[in-house]
Amino acid sequence: MNITATMVKELRDKTGAGMMDAKKALVEVDGDMEKAMEVLRQKGIASADKKMGRIAAEGRIGSYVGEGYGAMVEVNCETDFVAKNAEFIELTDCLAKKIAETNPASVDALLSSVCENCGKPISDVIKEKIASIGEKITVRRFIRYEGNTSTYIHNGKIGVLLLTDSKDEALTKDLCLHIASSAPEFVSRADIPDSVVEEETRIEMGKEDLQKKPEQIRAKIVEGRVNKLMAQRCLVEQPFVKNPDQTIEQLISGKLSILKFDRFVLGEGLEKRSDNFAEEVMSQLNG
Repeated sequence: MNITATMVKELRDKTGAGMMDAKKALVEVDGDMEKAMEVLRQKGIASADKKMGRIAAEGRIGSYVGEGYGAMVEVNCETDFVAKNAEFIELTDCLAKKIAETNPASVDALLSSVCENCGKPISDVIKEKIASIGEKITVRRFIRYEGNTSTYIHNGKIGVLLLTDSKDEALTKDLCLHIASSAPEFVSRADIPDSVVEEETRIEMGKEDLQKKPEQIRAKIVEGRVNKLMAQRCLVEQPFVKNPDQTIEQLISGKLSILKFDRFVLGEGLEKRSDNFAEEVMSQLNG
């Protein structure tokens, strides 16, 4: 199969591997993108936890917590310049409050609902903002919880929404900060699907440094590696960022239980504008 430059670029974007490594991997598996990614991971060239696609789109993550409920939303725009605009920030915060208070079933349901302040559909409010601000604005996703909800937003780019079985403002604030910083994927081992463990085991078993070892020894090493990987991905097993000698499980013991959490990263998985905004502005001025 002919390996094209486009295929090599796609694999590089997804894995962060070098051009020659990406091309070799594609040649090895006859152009199969998924298998090529697996080859690179087994060789240690691509990071196992590398996000698929580039984290790119601009905008803002906002949240709102009321008495017994809370919500978090991601609203996208075209440039970081607009994302810092007071009008755009206000829109994001208003949408988070609307979601928290009305619990829409979907983004479409949110857009068709009515804004209490002006009596217009949310979709029309956003269209007016687009006309005013001058950029495309989209509501990408949101999450809403019922119960003891806490939140933390870091510079509008990383957002955390946390649900616990009881209130403890100081502790839940620390937990939200930790989740934002350490990026866990699951609360505990019980939340990890078998398919995730099986996939990591398969990847580790195929790694080059183990190929010459006896099967039993290899299985033992892989079990240890996978166990360590899973611990890193579980919130309660992670070392607390403010005190690495203490795990999150030890931190919350006897105080509260973590029911669930969501962590949004702005633009995660979306394609970034390839143009340079400063150059765009200069070209308009010079034009």
